[in-house]
Amino acid sequence: MTIRVGVIGAGIMGADHVRNLAGTVSGASVSLVADLDAERAALAAEAGGARSTTDPKALITDPDVDAVVIASHDSTHAELLLECLDARKPVLCEKPLAPTVEEGRAVVEADERVAAELGKSLVSLGFMRRFDPAHTELKRRIAAGELGEILAVHCVSRNVRSAPDATNVSAITNSAIHELDSMPWLLGTDVAEVAWISGSKTSALAPAGLQDPAFMLLRMADGALVTLELFLNADYGYSTRCEVVGERGAASFTEGPLLEFNVQRLRATDYPADWRPRFADAYRIELQAWIDGLRAGKPSPLATARDGLRASEIGAALASSIVARGAFVPVVHA
Repeated sequence: MTIRVGVIGAGIMGADHVRNLAGTVSGASVSLVADLDAERAALAAEAGGARSTTDPKALITDPDVDAVVIASHDSTHAELLLECLDARKPVLCEKPLAPTVEEGRAVVEADERVAAELGKSLVSLGFMRRFDPAHTELKRRIAAGELGEILAVHCVSRNVRSAPDATNVSAITNSAIHELDSMPWLLGTDVAEVAWISGSKTSALAPAGLQDPAFMLLRMADGALVTLELFLNADYGYSTRCEVVGERGAASFTEGPLLEFNVQRLRATDYPADWRPRFADAYRIELQAWIDGLRAGKPSPLATARDGLRASEIGAALASSIVARGAFVPVVHA
């Protein structure tokens, strides 16, 4: 059985999904690609041997589409998810679930109504770090108690350049949202309260609405403290780090270089320009797990719509902390 997938969004992320589904994921094919830019849609579709359209809603209802991947702009996610639910089609949506908590709740409520009717949820969310080999191995070792009681976690997330319209809030909902999902998943406990803090200096490369870098603090329900440095205009390359500190030891990710070279008495390594090389395996494994679940008729092993809502609720508390000048704000879950 081959799952015929329609991909909405033909930008960097959508085009990568098309290539993976068409070339590296077994049991799947790409039948249709939608993007408001007709040329971009056609180019991505050609790479997957698929048709193209500029109408995402037509893709969702197309009889040659068994399941949908949403990789379009964040602002479109909630509406397109609801369209997929109306069409009773399984959907993998890239993070975030929705631009606002209110929209996210509407999606969760709709998904749970359909799940009650069909016996299973149709919505999967693309928090791919849950499938990253480094993250899954770290989670296994934490669960096995190898580090003892976890006391603190230090995260660093740096990008070459932010979006030109990036703001403090969009930095949370689009970038930090990964840690807002992965930390509760990794540590097995909820986030109780959060704080957002910045210095008086900001990068000259950052747009006017973005304080860059910024620090976010997550106090977990069991008392552990998570720190996150988010620097979207670091310029030198893409880098994501995580160190978990326990009573009996610490563990951290290694950043595997793409290349190490030696020239003119200099030893150096290259940084990737964006997240794709670092998380290429995670995206591929995630897509394969989604397709395997669909083919077997089993519940999706990916993050759920409610997981996405929880991450958005943590993000909303961080946004409130910005207004509260860095004060800790409790996280409220529906």
